[in-house]
Amino acid sequence: MEKRDLICVSCPIGCAITVDLDDNGQVISVTGNTCKRGDSYARQECTHPERMLTSTVKVEGGRLPVVPVKSAKPIPKELLFDCMTEINKVTLTAPVKIGDVVLKNILNTGVDIVATNEA
Repeated sequence: MEKRDLICVSCPIGCAITVDLDDNGQVISVTGNTCKRGDSYARQECTHPERMLTSTVKVEGGRLPVVPVKSAKPIPKELLFDCMTEINKVTLTAPVKIGDVVLKNILNTGVDIVATNEA
């Protein structure tokens, strides 16, 4: 059995959560959370962690040399570096508008990378 201690980031309280996992990595129990969001966060963080990805992409002919981008939804944590490799290959041509899809379905995750500013 494995025990993991986490600080929940689902709300401003920041509960200290303890998760007990069986030998197969399945959650046995979650303690220390004060709300349901803490339970959900701890279970996902221990079995399939995801993160929002933010970066920049090169732009030609724009008022700035780069435009900030982000993932439209969280991406599996283990794919972040591979996603960055794909993002770094992209060069856009101005104009770029907020919400433009920069990369569709990055690494077959079902998640788009979108512009968060104009260039």
